[in-house]
Amino acid sequence: MIDLPDVRGKLLRDEPLGPYTWFRVGGAADALFIPADADDLAAFLKALDPAVPVTVLGVGSNVIVRDGGVEGVVIRLAGRPWAQITAEGDTITAGAGALDSMVAKASAKAGLAGLEFYAGIPGTIGGALTMNAGCYGAETKDVLVSAWGLNRAGERVDYKLADFGYTYRHSEAPADIIWVEATYRGTPDDPTAVQARIDEITARREQTQPIREKTGGSTFKNPEGHSSWKLVDEAGWRGKLFAATGGGAKFSELHSNFMINPGEATAADIEGLGEAVRADVLAKAGVQLDWEIRRIGRK
Repeated sequence: MIDLPDVRGKLLRDEPLGPYTWFRVGGAADALFIPADADDLAAFLKALDPAVPVTVLGVGSNVIVRDGGVEGVVIRLAGRPWAQITAEGDTITAGAGALDSMVAKASAKAGLAGLEFYAGIPGTIGGALTMNAGCYGAETKDVLVSAWGLNRAGERVDYKLADFGYTYRHSEAPADIIWVEATYRGTPDDPTAVQARIDEITARREQTQPIREKTGGSTFKNPEGHSSWKLVDEAGWRGKLFAATGGGAKFSELHSNFMINPGEATAADIEGLGEAVRADVLAKAGVQLDWEIRRIGRK
């Protein structure tokens, strides 16, 4: 059993992670820690044995937790202390646990344009920082000013935009940083106009994506010169059920770059479907699809 420090937040052993993810699948974490605030998290990291693996889980919108569970400690930044959003002048500052969509709404209220695209991303600011999240022609790097977080030793690290080395869905920042807060800069605009663009993005997303299904968002990154959904579609995988061990998973009929759990799929079903499609697309189209969804834990 892992020796764990005392905390002020919640610390749960052998906690099933399926309920914390959008796919609703996966095994248990050896330990799940929901820190009370940044000081609680910093103290925990400083006291935790450096050999214990640490994994960060946001709202579980773009992740597959494997059926064997996750070794070590899973940290989830959830609750009000992690979701604060404030506006000052032309900047928006948001906690890592704030939903991207709520940051978009806050930017509209503040009359700041440029962050509308966050209304189309089903995750939190922590995840957006990690993967340079974006959609509809805009990315995190277009509006980010700076961010700060804690490294594995519980020490504060501060990053300016240039320090991230952002490229498409990728950051050069060390993977062990747990982001705590980010600051963005928008462009002053009429709040009504900003909200109208957010409403347009929201409506478009509802019409084209299976947002009410058990899904994980975009499965694959778009290869240069290609759209992943077209490659999946042309390979014949739209709506085709795949079962490795359980009830099966499939790519949505509505959007063929979105995998869904139609009922009783296992994590092995979902990941197995993704790998089967990657192999098929490579064989048929000669194009390598790379995962956008994170896969964590033991198989």
